[in-house]
Amino acid sequence: MANQNQQRPAFIAIILLFFFWGFVAASNGVLIPMFKKNFSLTQFQSQLVDSAFYLAYFVGSLIYFLVSLTSGDPLNKIGYKKGLILGLLISACGALLFIPAVNTSSYIYFLVGLFIIALGFALLQIVANPFVINLGDASKGSHRLNLAGGINSLGTTLGPVLLAYALYGKITPGQDEVIGLDNVKAPYVVLSVLLIGLAILMAVVKLPKIAADDSMEKKIGALQYPQLVLGMIAIFVYVGTEVTIPSNLGALLGKAEIKGIDHTQVDKYISLYWGSLMIGRMTSTLRIFNVKGALYGVLSFIIPFAIFGIVLGFSVLRGAEVNDLLLYSVWIVLFVIIKFIGQEKPAKTLVLFSITAILLLLVGLFTNGDLALYSIMSGGLFLSVMWPCIFNLAIAGLGKYTNQGSALLIMMILGGAVIPPIQGALADMPSVGIHASYWVPVAGFIYLAWYGFTAKRILQKQGIDYDATIGSGH
Repeated sequence: MANQNQQRPAFIAIILLFFFWGFVAASNGVLIPMFKKNFSLTQFQSQLVDSAFYLAYFVGSLIYFLVSLTSGDPLNKIGYKKGLILGLLISACGALLFIPAVNTSSYIYFLVGLFIIALGFALLQIVANPFVINLGDASKGSHRLNLAGGINSLGTTLGPVLLAYALYGKITPGQDEVIGLDNVKAPYVVLSVLLIGLAILMAVVKLPKIAADDSMEKKIGALQYPQLVLGMIAIFVYVGTEVTIPSNLGALLGKAEIKGIDHTQVDKYISLYWGSLMIGRMTSTLRIFNVKGALYGVLSFIIPFAIFGIVLGFSVLRGAEVNDLLLYSVWIVLFVIIKFIGQEKPAKTLVLFSITAILLLLVGLFTNGDLALYSIMSGGLFLSVMWPCIFNLAIAGLGKYTNQGSALLIMMILGGAVIPPIQGALADMPSVGIHASYWVPVAGFIYLAWYGFTAKRILQKQGIDYDATIGSGH
């Protein structure tokens, strides 16, 4: 294994991947209202941005799963390092497709470009986690994974603000009339260059040798476990809910009864939504570092507001007025209180967070203005730690089918491709509209609450008392 000095540049390069995943995924929330305006799209059509992006994750994961099932892990054959380089180059090619997309004013080209970017990311996600664990002391691998997760959340928070700045510059109300597609080209050319640069860096840095277990069961026996089957639906619903809230937020913000702003000014709200997930995930890392007692209680309040301040700072740099966002601190306090009640137990946390999110979304549906907006956006706070809750409950007791179950769960990221367009289609109906379309995430949280309750009972019947603590988000 490489010595510590050799490991440092390799680790930095690897965790930069996590930043780019978050950066690009969250930036879709800025692209959606811009594409909607420039291509005169319906809300449903605008949500195909998410469909293209998250469908690629499903396709990539499915191909990998089927090949592994029949022929063994293909990455063992080509090498995990080459897998990293290949994934980066695939994503770079996707970003370069934005050039012909702009030149031809083709929405389809943009969607294909996003699909290819995400297809490369799907391969990178499969490869990167083992490297993070093996770049250093294996006993501290979980610490490095949580740091990488924090970097991913930083990317989701910075992405909307930086892309909006690249597209629109400093905030100037009314400028949207003169902003065309040409401005989209430069940011994604830069992204392509950065990804190619990372591929070159990966080629020259020394990485540890990694080989995955090739002993995946040949029959799909994991599906005999009800906690997994229901958990697959839960991951599908979770990812779809997480994505649909910000993806439809631009249209909601345009409504006079909410904010009545144009698409050039939505980034601070989208950034705050993704920052909400960072608040929850970073707060949940305290247990990993053995923080206990009074210090744990104090930091559980300090860290969320410190991150909140950082998120607001990013928006200030673009020239945004953030005084109206300060009211969101009320929802952060509520989150901290509910988190304490959940005691970081997966089933209990999943049920409590889902019920709280349902109640807040109902507030958002039946009110207007900031109360409605922040109640809807606070879904990000309560989604923040659901991924590990669902994942841990779903794979508990699977034994030799654990790896197979994990692969099936990852495929259910497909929810991000399906649920946002469903909400978009409802928003297009005159009898529903964008505000009432937020019943879609309410339905998602109802299922997640039911799964938390049901999975616990299923596991208890199997003799499993699953009260393990949870980590950070995906």
